[in-house]
Formats: sequence, structure tokens, C-alpha cells
Amino acid sequence: MSRIGKLPINLPQGVVVETMVGGVVQVKGVKGVLQQQVDPAIQVQVSEGVVRVVPISENVTKSKALHGLYRALIQNMVVGVSLGFKRTLELVGVGYKANIQGKMLELSLGYSHDIVFVLPEEVTAVTELPKGKNPLIHLECIDCQLLGQVAAKIRSLRKVEPYKGKGVRFLGEQIRRKVGKSTKK
Repeated sequence: MSRIGKLPINLPQGVVVETMVGGVVQVKGVKGVLQQQVDPAIQVQVSEGVVRVVPISENVTKSKALHGLYRALIQNMVVGVSLGFKRTLELVGVGYKANIQGKMLELSLGYSHDIVFVLPEEVTAVTELPKGKNPLIHLECIDCQLLGQVAAKIRSLRKVEPYKGKGVRFLGEQIRRKVGKSTKK
């Protein structure tokens, strides 16, 4: 049985978890509502501010495999509706810029044209240009999966190259740098 799956999920103040018909778990909180379809091999028990994820049978390989997964997904939903998730992207390169216009993120990443990226409704973005530093894009969302997917898609628009380190990266991400050619003397 999964070590992570055995851990209980403590509900913070103001968060309500409901199991609905058809194996759907709904989490309501201050920031919004999230839903997740749960496999029939897994049972979600809610009691007195604690959520437990229990496999139907401990001998079935499928329920063992999904036990920790659904516990982690429900934990992310609880954290999302109470606190929310944040990701920060850094644009490293000469002339790299980012502007927000409504739900459109306009990126200038060294190509011959600007890239317009349409953000989903659930994701909010703010750009920042600190003096003497690289431009930053701050993304916020209550859905951890959606936020990670959007951040990865923006990052893939200009991958970090290993020689000069130019490109879009997560704030604090370590890049393995390569040494360029050396001249023969």
C-alpha cells in the first residue's frame, strides 16, 4: 500500500469536501470550487475535518497504483481552494519582454515576430520588470495541474539554450551550462 496514500488530509477552516454520485469529489473553499473524477477502485471517506483515501481491495494492483495518486490530487485541490498556487517565469535574454492585455500574454522572445499566448480563464498573470534584472511573469491559479501545464507551455516557446543560458525558465531553476569551443594555440 502507498505510504503517501495512507496519510490523512486535514481540512483547513472554510474548506468542504463532498463525495458525489458517479465517483466525483468536489472541494469548495474560499478561492473557488474544484472537481475530480475518482476511479471506482478507490473510496474517499470524509469525516470530522479529515479526508482519507482508501483502496477498495488491497490485493488488486490497480487500486494499489491509484491510491497515492488520488490522495495527492485531492490534497492539491484542498491547498488550491484555500491558498492557491503560484509559479514565476523568468525571461533571460537581451530584449526579451512580456506584456499582459486582458487574457492575452504578448511575448517578445527574440524571434522576428511577437508571440501572443492566450491564457485560460482560471489563470491570472502579472508581469514585472525589476530595474537591472530580467523580466518576470507571475502566474496564479487554484488548479495545480492547469497552472503547471500553462507554465510549461510558456516555457516551451523559447527553451533555455545551454551555452549562454538564454530563454524562458522557472525562477530559481538551475541550468546545466556547456563550455563553448576553445581555440587551439
